[in-house]
Amino acid sequence: MKKITILAILLIVVLSPFLYAQVPKTQATPKKVRRPAVAGTFYPGNRLLLQRQVDGFLAKAKKVELEGELIALIAPHAGYIYSGPVAAYSYKQLEKRDFDIVILIGPSHRIGFAGASVYNHGSYQTPLGLVEVDSDLADKIIAQDKSIRYIPQAHIREHSLEVQLPFLQRTLKDFKIIPILISDPSLKNCRILADAIFKSREGKNVLIVASTDLSHYQPYSKACQLDKVTLDAILTLNPEEVAKKGDICGKAAVLTTLMVAKKLGADKAIILKYLNSGDTAGPKDGVVGYGAVAIVNPVRSKTSKASASPLVRTSNGVKKGEKKMKGVYSKEEREELLKIARDSIKSFLTTRKPPRIETENPKLKQKRGVFVTLRRGEVLRGCIGFIEPVFPLYHAISECAISAATKDIRFPPVTVEELSKITIEISILSPTKRIVSVDEIKMGIHGVVVKKGLNQGIFLPQVAEETGWNKEEFLNHLCSGKAGLPPDAWKDKDTEIYIFTVEKFEEKK
Repeated sequence: MKKITILAILLIVVLSPFLYAQVPKTQATPKKVRRPAVAGTFYPGNRLLLQRQVDGFLAKAKKVELEGELIALIAPHAGYIYSGPVAAYSYKQLEKRDFDIVILIGPSHRIGFAGASVYNHGSYQTPLGLVEVDSDLADKIIAQDKSIRYIPQAHIREHSLEVQLPFLQRTLKDFKIIPILISDPSLKNCRILADAIFKSREGKNVLIVASTDLSHYQPYSKACQLDKVTLDAILTLNPEEVAKKGDICGKAAVLTTLMVAKKLGADKAIILKYLNSGDTAGPKDGVVGYGAVAIVNPVRSKTSKASASPLVRTSNGVKKGEKKMKGVYSKEEREELLKIARDSIKSFLTTRKPPRIETENPKLKQKRGVFVTLRRGEVLRGCIGFIEPVFPLYHAISECAISAATKDIRFPPVTVEELSKITIEISILSPTKRIVSVDEIKMGIHGVVVKKGLNQGIFLPQVAEETGWNKEEFLNHLCSGKAGLPPDAWKDKDTEIYIFTVEKFEEKK
């Protein structure tokens, strides 16, 4: 009997792994965390000290009024005592801005490889906490080309992306990241990655950050000369020019970023700050250069500063000393029109059909020209309208709202998930009036239409308020940026110029 018992126990011990192998695990496998590699060396390893240092850099940096939508930043990646004062200028521009995802592109300092390495799972960690990787978008980028994949050993000790995170953590909320390393600076390789990013980012509110330092270990005066050549090349937004002239360690990251930015409509780069280690915390006999750069597209994205009722904010773009236009529409009518716009977008995004809209208000049935503008924070997300009064107002607003959300070719379509973060602005146009002299244009009061042949462009009155352009700059940008004409086409006798006024109101979030 004892032998049988012992044999049974041995049998159970031997078979137990197989018996229990069929039992499913109830505890989820924890997501992978990429631990900080340079905390305590490149930047403080203590959370409070790191927060204090980053906030101190940001407090001293200047926020620049960017004349366009922010698409990308270039920031340095050295130890904070050296490059932190410059990096802060890049990240200062993120204050009061909102992005879903930050695509970080940096050089691989420790290993070389063809193609690109995209970290596609889990989180990156700093002393300030975890930053989640957007695995879905990362996998979409990887799927675009066989040269793009995840190379684990490339990310383990690399600092170029890690040092950007504390600045992002102190300036943005509710964002995810895509960490990408690239070491081959050939234009072909960079273009493959740029195309993959551009094709994959549809429907996402994305910021791109290129991580790079400038010249390395040159005498102070020589470094300043070399870095000026590099920054001047970046200002051209021409990847070929940067590839030829740029003295930068993250050349592949910068080239890729410029390529994506141009696909997204970028037309301008702004140098925010330049210093080198001889200016910050090092000797001047062998310095490293640091540049902060913002890249923007020509579309203005600044929100109105005026305020009115609890639901809507209004502004007629009136300059100081000018007489304000009297609003035609009551608070209740404005609320109804804003609701029509939002309900129309929501219905179309969820059912692919516009809603059935009815109104008993005869004012809302009048035919009027109208524009509907969508913004996410300070970022423009769409603007579509009718100059001429071709539809009843309520119907025109429904049509324009749907088109602004889904058909503005400058932007990816708005998603259902994003809609709650979108603010809707409505501009109702007066009839247009042709003028014989631009002296009749009152900046901030009049919207302007230019027509020449088949070319036509329009600026709403608030463009003057938001950009600060004088009249000549306003008309130059209207002709070149909107009508596809030479900047000075407004001076031609055969160019038709029309003016109009608007009643503008928007949701208050």
